[in-house]
Amino acid sequence: MRSLPAERCQHKTSTYIVPCFLFVELVIMAGTVLLAYYFEYTDTFPVHVQGFFCFDKTYSKPYPGPEDNSKAAPVLVYSLVTAIPTVTILIGEVTSFFVKTEGAQEKTIVTADCCYFNPLLRRIVRFLGVYSFGLFTTTIFANAGQVVTGNQTPHFLSACKPNYTALGCQSPLQYITERRACTGNPYLVASARKSFPSKDAALSFYSAIYTVMYVTLVFRTKGTRLTKPTLCLVLLSLAVLVGVVRVTEHRNHWNDVLAGFVAGGAIAAFLVSCVINNFQPTQLAGHTLPPPQRPEPPIGIPMLSLPRVESPLEKLSGLQGYRILRSHDHQPIPSPTPPDKDDILSDESNPPRSEGPPITGDRTDNTHTCRAKLKAVIRLGPIGDGDMSFICPVLSCLSSKLASLFFRV
Repeated sequence: MRSLPAERCQHKTSTYIVPCFLFVELVIMAGTVLLAYYFEYTDTFPVHVQGFFCFDKTYSKPYPGPEDNSKAAPVLVYSLVTAIPTVTILIGEVTSFFVKTEGAQEKTIVTADCCYFNPLLRRIVRFLGVYSFGLFTTTIFANAGQVVTGNQTPHFLSACKPNYTALGCQSPLQYITERRACTGNPYLVASARKSFPSKDAALSFYSAIYTVMYVTLVFRTKGTRLTKPTLCLVLLSLAVLVGVVRVTEHRNHWNDVLAGFVAGGAIAAFLVSCVINNFQPTQLAGHTLPPPQRPEPPIGIPMLSLPRVESPLEKLSGLQGYRILRSHDHQPIPSPTPPDKDDILSDESNPPRSEGPPITGDRTDNTHTCRAKLKAVIRLGPIGDGDMSFICPVLSCLSSKLASLFFRV
C-alpha cells in the first residue's frame, strides 16, 4: 500500500472494501478451512456404515497399499492443484498489467482517503482468494459425500477381512449389516468406506476447470491459434489422468471418479461465472454513462405532427426580398418579384407638392386603398388574402404619419 497519488479522477473511492474483507470474507474463509479440517482429520462426523454381501467380487479387489504409494499420491496431487493455478494466474496478471494501456486497466480502489490498492495486487488477491475458497469448498463437498453415503472402495473386503465363518456366510446373496463384521485395521476400514465421490478427482478437475477458464478468458495470443487449446487440453488431461489412476489402482469406482469430476467442475464454473464475473474488471458506476434512450410515445396515443405557425414578422420579411422555407415541406420559396411601378402609382399620378394643407380623408377609403395597393405589391408573396385585416391598419397608420411629416403647412 502506498500514499494516495494526485490523480484522484482515475480512482474509485471505496470505504467498505477493507471492513468487508476483514470481518466478512476472512471469517467465511476461516470457517471453511476449519470445516474442511474437521472432515479430514477428526472423527467429528462419523462415517455411515453400509452392509455388504458375502464374497462380493465388486469389493474383493486386492489392497493397493497406502495412499502415499500411489502413482498419483495425495502430496503430488495437492501440490499440482495448488501450484499450477497460482503460477498461471501470476504470469497472466503480471503480463496483462504491463501490456495493457493505462485507460484499459482496472481502476484503483481508494480507502479512507489515505491509501490505495494497486490494481495488479487487487486482481491477484481476488482471483487466488476465490480459488482457495473453492478448493476448500470442493474438499468439504467431497468429504461430506463420503461421510454421508459410506460407499465402500473396490478393496473394501481386503481391508475389512471379515470372518465369514463367524458371520455365518453360506451364500453370496447373504447381506451382512453388523458393525463388528470387520477384523482388520480400523483406520484402513474407515478409509475403505469413503469412496463416493472421489476427492482427488474432484480437486484435480476443479483446479483444471478454473485454470482453463482463466486461460481462455484472460490470455490474448496473437499470431497463433493453438497455444491456448494446447495448454487447456494438457490441464484437462492431467485431471482425467488422476481419475484413471484412482480406478486402475482399485482405490475408487468409475462412478466415484465421474461424480468427483462433476462436483469439481460445477464449483469452478459457478465461482468463475457468478463470483468473479469471468475474470473481467469491475465497472465503475461513476465513469460509465447510460446509453441514450429515445422517448417512446404513450401506448394508444398516436403521434401528431402540428404545422408551424408563422409570425407576422416572418410574413413581413417576404416584402424585403428574403427567402423563407415552408413549414410543411421545407421547400424554398422564391422571392417576390418587384412590384410594377404602374400598379403602385396608379392613384398618385401627380407629384407631391412642397407646401400645402395636410392630407385628410375618410379612414374607410384609405383602408380600401391600402388593401388594393398591398395586394398589388405582394400578389406573389407568402402572405394570403386572409391576413390583410392585420397588415392594412398598420400600413394605414404609417401612411398617415408620413403624410403629416412631409406635407406640413
